[in-house]
Amino acid sequence: MYVPCLRCPLRKSRAFTRVKAEELAFIQAMKSEHRTLEAGSTIIYTGQEKAELFTLFSGWAYRFRSLEDGRRQILNFLLPGDLVGLQASMFAGALYDIAALTRVELCVFPRGKIWSLFQQMPELSFDVTWLGAREESIVDDNLTTVGIRNASERVAALIISLFKRVRALGLVVENSFDFPLSQQHIAHALGLSLVHTNKTISGLKRLGMFSVVNGRLTLHNPRALQRIAQHFDDEVTPRPLI
Repeated sequence: MYVPCLRCPLRKSRAFTRVKAEELAFIQAMKSEHRTLEAGSTIIYTGQEKAELFTLFSGWAYRFRSLEDGRRQILNFLLPGDLVGLQASMFAGALYDIAALTRVELCVFPRGKIWSLFQQMPELSFDVTWLGAREESIVDDNLTTVGIRNASERVAALIISLFKRVRALGLVVENSFDFPLSQQHIAHALGLSLVHTNKTISGLKRLGMFSVVNGRLTLHNPRALQRIAQHFDDEVTPRPLI
């Protein structure tokens, strides 16, 4: 399947800012492929040279780094509309891995065309830079969580932040949304052991904060969960879509 940028359904969402006609035409000219990958597939691997740039069209992915002994730190989770692999495309070799958490569709932009974007479309290149800064801010939030929040606060902060991002995409129905993360993913994102993660999630469920049934998470008391997380950031603002 090839989805033309002119008919991209994501652009109808209020999660994204409007783009000028000439900028949209330039994005369309840059796009080389619409790629589908199954859950567990590698999108970018550590050391990969000349990595392509992607926009996540559908599904969930995650960016992570691993040690030689197999231990893994998930840096951030990627949702539809997110720009994928900007840092990797700027360096000689990628410094991290990106994997598909679910079945994903990706808009593919060849690395060689990025320079022409910065040469010819200054406002659009600023949007790309802004998206790179936004991803860094998400990693900053996660570092703050891992560094100073306790286990319950960590899990609560992760769920609240994902809830707000998914809600901005219009994918939340009655405080319920698809939640493909396993407890292992949560543990690797929050710097917790799997046992500690399991106990913490169970404790928050007993408090009536949320439930997870058939891969969907439902928040029963979002305000209380925000208080536990000490996560009172503003709602997600509209962002550029490349």
